[in-house]
Amino acid sequence: MKSIFFLILVPLFFNAQIHTDVERESKWLTDFDKALKLATKEEKNVMVYFTGSDWCPPCKKLKTDLFDSEAFNELSDDYILLYVDMPRNKDLLTPGQIQHNNTLFKKYNKKGVFPLIKIVNAKGNELDEYSGYSMNGEISYHLNLLNKYK
Repeated sequence: MKSIFFLILVPLFFNAQIHTDVERESKWLTDFDKALKLATKEEKNVMVYFTGSDWCPPCKKLKTDLFDSEAFNELSDDYILLYVDMPRNKDLLTPGQIQHNNTLFKKYNKKGVFPLIKIVNAKGNELDEYSGYSMNGEISYHLNLLNKYK
């Protein structure tokens, strides 16, 4: 009887965990125009995150330390989140998404730094940015930036 209960309970637990992860990930948009429209509608700024998801160690570590944190989860509701990935493996994105991200990269990441968090208003005007990550778990600078423009 216990084994039957376990077999029923475990899949439910994993399904709930997957659903939670999908909801959290769904906060991130990948279309700049949609992000600006939503920012206008909700009267919020846009947090643009430039990452190299498959090659940038500081980007990977920032995801764990900042974006998976409870502090970010609370602040993220004050922003429209835009994820701009610049992977080396071009199979990770559609050709249209690659072109879209390259356009944003040229306009908003002229120095070519990763990771980069840029805050823009609903009109697409740059307000502030914070680049890099030392991978030491210190995310207060990132959180201070987000607190400043919420």
